[in-house]
Amino acid sequence: MRLLATVSRPEFLPANLGSLVLGLAWGVNPPLGSVRELAILAGLSFAVITFVSAVGAQLNTLSDYELDLADPLKERLVQAMDLLGRGRLKSIMVVEFLLSLPFLFLLLLVQPKPVLLFLWTVAHFLAYSYSAPPLRLKSRAWLAMCTLFLVLSVLPILFVYYSFASTLEPLFLLFLVGQAMTVYGIIIPTEIRDYWVDGAKGVETTTVWLGLVRASLFEILLLSVGGVLMGTAFILKLTYDLQPQLTAFLLVIAAADGIVLRKYMRLYSLSKDYASSEENSVAQEIVELAAHNPQWITLVSQAIVFMSLILLAGKFLL
Repeated sequence: MRLLATVSRPEFLPANLGSLVLGLAWGVNPPLGSVRELAILAGLSFAVITFVSAVGAQLNTLSDYELDLADPLKERLVQAMDLLGRGRLKSIMVVEFLLSLPFLFLLLLVQPKPVLLFLWTVAHFLAYSYSAPPLRLKSRAWLAMCTLFLVLSVLPILFVYYSFASTLEPLFLLFLVGQAMTVYGIIIPTEIRDYWVDGAKGVETTTVWLGLVRASLFEILLLSVGGVLMGTAFILKLTYDLQPQLTAFLLVIAAADGIVLRKYMRLYSLSKDYASSEENSVAQEIVELAAHNPQWITLVSQAIVFMSLILLAGKFLL
């Protein structure tokens, strides 16, 4: 189980919980149904997106094995893959897919919405296509970016949202666009960390395609604009719901984004230094700084989750 947990990238589990909270916060609207029904729908939708996420992460580990061999930061992942074995992992993925079907069936039984089946199908297709041949979208620059937008930010939240709602609220759509931009903005440092390995192996990520300097600028733009769009959506939603006092909690998102943006400015400065000098010491400093990205992801994503919990609590308590 320990080896399976390692290759399943458990660091992504909080992201699934975040998708559940975000989908709930925007999808549940007064008058609320029974707490029991709410809990059942939340549990089923969370189980479905978690199974999809696990299979996608395992596919990525399986497909990136050769690349990960050259990355000392992924030594633990490579060792787990060696001990578990490729054939065994493939069998586990098939079992996980079959185990996910009863949860999907029960959800569709309670909420017979074709959109849920459509989102589930698209998510599985993209999870496979992103990492595995022949498409392997992660090595196709802008296609990789669009796929990550969908798989990490749009599809899981939409799935939870439609587990409760029947129509797409414009303010939720505005929030979703801002959230997707923010999430990809905090993913780019991971690509920056892998820039030299990916380039050597011919993997054309967005960062490899743009180059370090433009990729660093791009992440700053995404995080800044994404934060503004999300903040606007929260302000309008809370004002419309006659709870404008709760907008004060948006300072949490502003503070988190501000801390990470300062790190991004440092990455941008280092990237410019490397572009002019190509010194190995500067490259190493970029890699070491970008390796802190999991902490930045946690900080920004948890700030969004916190604000979504405030929105959800307002519907129950105020």
